[in-house]
Formats: sequence, structure tokens, C-alpha cells
Amino acid sequence: MTRSAHSLRTRDLGYAQRVCVAKAGKLMMQTGQLAPRARVGLAVSGGVDSLVMLAVMAIRRRIVPFPVELLLLHVNPGFDPHNHAPLAELCADLGVPAHIEVTDFGPRAFSEENKKNSPCFYCAWLRRKRLFDLCARYNLSHLAFGHNADDLAATFFLNLFQNGRVDGLSGRESFFGGRLTVIRPLLLVDKPTIVRAAKAWELPVFANPCPMAGKSMRHEAETWVRTICAGGKKRGVNLHHALGRWQLGKDALPDPETAPDAAGEA
Repeated sequence: MTRSAHSLRTRDLGYAQRVCVAKAGKLMMQTGQLAPRARVGLAVSGGVDSLVMLAVMAIRRRIVPFPVELLLLHVNPGFDPHNHAPLAELCADLGVPAHIEVTDFGPRAFSEENKKNSPCFYCAWLRRKRLFDLCARYNLSHLAFGHNADDLAATFFLNLFQNGRVDGLSGRESFFGGRLTVIRPLLLVDKPTIVRAAKAWELPVFANPCPMAGKSMRHEAETWVRTICAGGKKRGVNLHHALGRWQLGKDALPDPETAPDAAGEA
């Protein structure tokens, strides 16, 4: 048994790893993220969030009481065509098949081809479109992203201040008339816990070589959140809990015990 496979046995998990697995499992159950015979594409960029999501989903696949198939999807934007090399070995260790491809999306985002949008928007749009195409190609029912509680907070404030609307990140949302469901299993897990879990699993996190790394509007929104939370130890916890409950209130499946009775409504 490889070290990576051994470290995914639930009885061997450390505290941060158990938190990631447990919170993801609870959110997946509350929002109905998975169903029997689901075929799930895992959008793995190589960053710490998506790699922890890969490890968590490899564990959850063995826990859920029905068959689930996983497929890693990695779309290299083309700034460094070789930095994804550790993914192939990791997927072999975890028993997860992979589709890995190198594109020119990053350089195209900075070229004359893209005159109307920011490079970040254009590159992200191209990568998301390619992920959707791959889901159709492999007949996948779900596409999972590694967004976490900090991403939820940053998105909330970005939408509030930049777009003038109250909106966050859905834990589960349908696309293309229900043919594809996007899920975010780690949406209620904070970033520090994810980082500690990644270190415990010894995941091969690799750097983002994009010239705009740390300069995007999302990064600015993350700075807003850090500034707000810097004034007290409980601010970050309270912010995550409040936004998590609010988002869960929008995404959670109806409780069959409290749902209105159809006959009583008639």
C-alpha cells in the first residue's frame, strides 16, 4: 500500500483531515450533492484547496452507501506546461483516473485576442468552458470545485461591493437543464484547516505561475475579509458561521419532517 493510500484510511486521519472529511460529508448530505451512480469530475488546479478536495472525495467515495465514480480534470492554462506532473502519481496512489491537458488559455488571455475583458476573467471563462466540455465528453453528472469558506466570504463581499447584489457561492447548482450539477464539498471549511490537512496528507501543491497571481479583484476581496477579521479572534469564525448558515439556508434540501403537507395545502 502506498503512503498516500495509507493516509486516506479514516482511522489514520489527523484533526484537520477529519474536519475536512466530516464537514464535506455533512454539507453533501444536507444539500444532496451526490446521488447513486454519480459520475463526478473533480476540477483540480493543483492548488491546496482542490488537492484537499481530491483527497476528501477519494475518502467520501468509500463512505457513501452507493456507487460513485470520480475523474480528475486538470486544465493547465499554459504558463508552465510541466508543473502538473505530480498529479499523475497522486491519482495513481488514490485510484482516481485523470484527464490532464495543457492549453494556451493563459497566454491567450494576455494577447490581442482579449481586448474587452480582464486576463483573469477571460482565462477563467476559457477554463470553465473546457471543463464543461469535458463533462459532456465523459458523460459526467457532477463537477466539483474546491471553493472553501474563505472563498464564500470573498465572493459575498465582491458581489456586494462590485456588483451591487447579495449573493455567495452555492454548494450545489444545476446547469444545462439539470444535465450537470456543480458541487462545492469544502464550502464550509476554512482555509487554515485546509492548509493543515494538505500538509498532513503531504499533497503535492504547486504554485500558480500566472502573472496576475495576487493581483486580481478576488485577491482584493480576500484582503477586505482579512482586514475585517483582523480586529478580533472571533470575527473570522463568526463571519464563516454566519455566511455558512445563510448559504446553507439557500442550498439545503427540504426537511421531509417539516415540509408542508401537500394535502394540507390544498
